[in-house]
Amino acid sequence: MLQQILTDMYIDPELLAELNEEQKQTLFFKMRGEQIRRWKEREAQFEKHEVKAKKPSRRGKELSWLHSSDGDIWVWVMGEHPTDTPYEQICDAIMAERAARQAQDEAEQLRAQKEKELVKRFSKIYMDPEVELCRQEEERKEHMRQEAAEEQRRIEEELKRKEAEERQKAEEEVQRLAKERAEQIYMNLKEVHQNRERQEEDREWQETLRRSKAADTRRRSLAKQTREDHQRRSLKALERGRVAAMTKAFQADEKPALLPKPKPRTLKNEPLARKPAMRRTPSMSNREDIIRWFREEQLPLRAGFQKDHSCIAVWFHGIITRQEAEALLVGQKPGAFLIRVSERIMGFVLSYRYPEGFKHFLIDATESCYILLGDQIKFTTLTELVEYHMVEPITMSGGEQLLYPCGQSPGHIDYTELFS
Repeated sequence: MLQQILTDMYIDPELLAELNEEQKQTLFFKMRGEQIRRWKEREAQFEKHEVKAKKPSRRGKELSWLHSSDGDIWVWVMGEHPTDTPYEQICDAIMAERAARQAQDEAEQLRAQKEKELVKRFSKIYMDPEVELCRQEEERKEHMRQEAAEEQRRIEEELKRKEAEERQKAEEEVQRLAKERAEQIYMNLKEVHQNRERQEEDREWQETLRRSKAADTRRRSLAKQTREDHQRRSLKALERGRVAAMTKAFQADEKPALLPKPKPRTLKNEPLARKPAMRRTPSMSNREDIIRWFREEQLPLRAGFQKDHSCIAVWFHGIITRQEAEALLVGQKPGAFLIRVSERIMGFVLSYRYPEGFKHFLIDATESCYILLGDQIKFTTLTELVEYHMVEPITMSGGEQLLYPCGQSPGHIDYTELFS
């Protein structure tokens, strides 16, 4: 606020009335100092640009303050002393003076106008008759010119009116035609839109048909590939001696005998007989049973070992939970994987890391082979399953490929109890 007052060099009287004496004196000193500063700047600018003539040096000039009887600087604020005229009376006097001056100026203008009218009136009385005739003739001609101009203006107005009426009729006709054209265009667009919707429906139907055919083709291709992989895996099993009878037949260069066709049987209420080795229910799959199952059935098959059976594979883990497997994979790249022994059933679980999270695939280990649950490709070892899915995806929709094996956590080996 002080900066604004010093900039404008003005303070509102109502604001000034709220200040005490010390504040008023301080404000006066500030305003006076601001005036001196501005005066010095203006003088310096005049001297710099040499706008004025050179003046004698003002360095000896000083500002002296008037002191009161108590030795303090004497300050007078207009309207504060008892003998001073109030600010309102000063404003009223100034306004009255301005009003009187304005009234005097208006009276002078009115007097000059009256004088001109009197001079014009008396000049007509003493005018020469010939001059009067000429004046009357001029007035008559002027009257005729005015009448002609008035007639011309009336004709022009009539023409403008007729032109406006014709323009309005033309605009109404154009609007009517535009409305009809808009309706016609709307109907055409509606028909085009309907045709386009029908085309879109036909296109969607064709696309659905194409996708259906493509899905059928993919299913046939997948079934064919599954049959070929199954045949290839079966041949590999024969080559490695997993089925003795078939191996003996191949060594004798004879074709293997075909499996006998199953005899038709009628469904009865009798329960189906299963082998004891196949009965693996969650109730009997505690940790001790799973360890005993691994040592008795899987260890002789070298499950979890490398292809040359020299050492345990990097990706193999012991009986760990889903959470522990995800904790091992959380810091790995998408495509990292591990195979762990399930803590709930007698089997294995393939844990896979993909960009959005984790996936877990159950591996069935019955009948001396390994197969992903829901798949039809059988593998003789876990290593063959891993090598196969390093090239081929686990699922066609997800496209998961085993890229980076995940090993043991530092300082802890989780499969010790399986081999000890």
